[in-house]
Amino acid sequence: MHITEKQLKFITEIASQKALEAHKEHVRNYQKERSDRRLRNIKLLLRKYRTFKIHCKDVKLELEYYETRDEVLAIIEDDEQIVESIKRSKRRTLEMVNFIDQMLEVYRIMGTQSSKQEEQRRYDIIHKMYISDDKKTAEKIAECHSVDTRTVYRDINRACETLSALMFGIDSVKMIE
Repeated sequence: MHITEKQLKFITEIASQKALEAHKEHVRNYQKERSDRRLRNIKLLLRKYRTFKIHCKDVKLELEYYETRDEVLAIIEDDEQIVESIKRSKRRTLEMVNFIDQMLEVYRIMGTQSSKQEEQRRYDIIHKMYISDDKKTAEKIAECHSVDTRTVYRDINRACETLSALMFGIDSVKMIE
């Protein structure tokens, strides 16, 4: 069976179109996954916020303690590496908590300056659910704001979209063709 040049050209064009469509679909899925991952990352940071704060409590004193021990531990190489690892972890966590605090403050200001009541409510929901020492459940927050529990979760998602833009900048934006 012989394929004519015309048939070969036709097959090539169809294969090229299918390959291009598959590539475009792959890019769309990748961008969606990346966008979804950013929102999950924001929610994870918010859920772990209180734990991070505890981890960073008195971190300056701990870092000073580890630095004075460096001279003693320099003799034992493994312990020195462990101490360095702990110091790096503490510093990175402290930097991240400070950054989250700054972005939450920006978000608070955005909410208080907004003329939209739901923007103010969104900050309050995030604060009560994740930041405040007096953690509240979604049901309690819904009761406080006289809204449905589903509205609380929708507000959390919308707040996370805004926080994602504040924390990740342009990388948080889902690019659409």
